[in-house]
Amino acid sequence: MIHQVDAIINLAATTKFDERYDVALGINTLGPLNVLDFAKKCENAKIFVHVSTAYVSGEKSGLIMETPYRMGETLNGTTGLDINHERKLVQEKLDQLLVIKTPPETITQAMKDMGLTRAKMYGWPNTYVFTKAMGEMMVGEKRDNISLVLIRPSIITSTFKEPFPGWTEGIRTIDSLAVGYGKGRLTCFLGDLNAISDVMPADMVVNSILVSMAAQAGKQKEIIYHLGSSQKNPLKNEKFPEVAYQYFTTKPWTNKDGKPVHVRKIEILSSMPSFHRYMAIHYSIPLKGLAVLNMVLCKLLDKSVKDFHRKINLALRLVDLYQPYLFFYGVFDDSNTEKLQRMVLKTGVETEMFYFDPKIINWDDYFVKTHIPGLVKYVF
Repeated sequence: MIHQVDAIINLAATTKFDERYDVALGINTLGPLNVLDFAKKCENAKIFVHVSTAYVSGEKSGLIMETPYRMGETLNGTTGLDINHERKLVQEKLDQLLVIKTPPETITQAMKDMGLTRAKMYGWPNTYVFTKAMGEMMVGEKRDNISLVLIRPSIITSTFKEPFPGWTEGIRTIDSLAVGYGKGRLTCFLGDLNAISDVMPADMVVNSILVSMAAQAGKQKEIIYHLGSSQKNPLKNEKFPEVAYQYFTTKPWTNKDGKPVHVRKIEILSSMPSFHRYMAIHYSIPLKGLAVLNMVLCKLLDKSVKDFHRKINLALRLVDLYQPYLFFYGVFDDSNTEKLQRMVLKTGVETEMFYFDPKIINWDDYFVKTHIPGLVKYVF
């Protein structure tokens, strides 16, 4: 391979927001360095592409530029971020837990908690974006004279056209919300309806990666491309409840009994205090009532109380993880990506083949006729 490969793309990642810190550090931070080390051995290597995420920006608001993170840089100005030190801390923690014969599930939780703690210490909201930011630092610092393209996609959704409209793999936040609503399980939507959700269809992300490779091969420099829609074709959160209601009222979900699930307009919770009030009224107070009844019945309902309590804690944890994106006020500058689009336009014949301009997307049509039908067909 080292005698034949001339282009290397690193897409490998773990995307769990609360991944174990040892796992996320290994894959998202050190993984790119391993691939870069291989690229340096390839005698014909002309380009190295590392796919990161636009959300390495954390919870920044306003216009977010296509600029790199330098080694040790943090979002909140806290000094002392050292990736080798992070590796040592993880290993020391694991060694301590193993010495006292800690159960595997406790080790997993300790590693998850450690990741979130370290991320927030330096200004990132979760382990995923923290370790991805450090991955960028690693390849930026160690690239030497290899041409480096850093791709920062926003939220990647189902395909716009290729290989066919609506193809998707796996579940993302907005997907689980849409299907939960269609199944009648989701009764409220948490988020600022005026905030912008930046989404980009998967085939457009692929096209932009291919064009970036052609544009930057052999140039021996580093360049960053934001792949998103917030600058050119902004999508407000208010669109999600609208399109979900529009789709599932015309094509209702069929439950296990073969009966259609009828949905109604969803309740909007536009702030965290309104969410906590909703949880208290609909879940916390009933749980207290169930706990009292359980005591009266000599703990006959013990399992039900524990299950109810576990589900509430899970919901609160998920909201804590996703809250930064439900109330996100950043717009991703795409000046470099726009130059790529102009490059494709010059060639003419390739414009149709390598489309990635978000302005061509009609969001209502895309979600109602492509994305949600694709989720129903290919995922669920």
